[in-house]
Amino acid sequence: MSEFLAEINWSPLWISLKTGFTATVIAFFLGIFFARLVMKMKPVSRGILDGILTMPLVLPPTVAGFILLLLFSLRRPFGAFLLDNFDIKIVQTWKGCVIAASVIAFPLMYRNARAAFEQVNLIAAGKTLGMSDRRIFWTVVMPTAGPGIASGTVLAFARAIGEYGATSMLAGNILGKTRTVSVAIASETAAGNYGMAGFWVVVILIISFVIVAAINIVSGKGMKMGRWM
Repeated sequence: MSEFLAEINWSPLWISLKTGFTATVIAFFLGIFFARLVMKMKPVSRGILDGILTMPLVLPPTVAGFILLLLFSLRRPFGAFLLDNFDIKIVQTWKGCVIAASVIAFPLMYRNARAAFEQVNLIAAGKTLGMSDRRIFWTVVMPTAGPGIASGTVLAFARAIGEYGATSMLAGNILGKTRTVSVAIASETAAGNYGMAGFWVVVILIISFVIVAAINIVSGKGMKMGRWM
């Protein structure tokens, strides 16, 4: 067992965690921003934008990865523009891991944030007190919707850390650079290294259990807060 552990290259775990945390931060702020924006829109515009923002949730990850690859490929105008003007390369880099994970995780954060905001019924009371929309949002809406936003954040992290399809399409499978745990499982299985693939499966199972436990704890706190309010 000690010899097996000594042979393990731990970079997929660190890359997955680093990617997951970074993508979650991005999804968190974008999710809250767009959830608030959509709530202010008219029904038709809201339905259209909501459909666009939710698309990564229903599309196969490989389709999202293919679209991202077309967008950021160096053979495409936007990808070439980023490289020529800002020296930024997305394809087959860690930045690609982050972008792929952020795109796939974003709808979970956005949908949870929007659902949490829609359950807040104290906005009218804040307006009667002369509070501005910004003050109402940060002092009334955000604290009240806290449990729902926290659940969305945890779910976004879970989705980001386990992302495979879009990541493999955009960032590739470079050991020590873009190989995440999910990509490592697929690679080791394809190579017939079932012992190593099984090890990474166990790692993902442990992380997933911790995430599910965190969601249950957050949801439990949210239910307690609801009883007291």
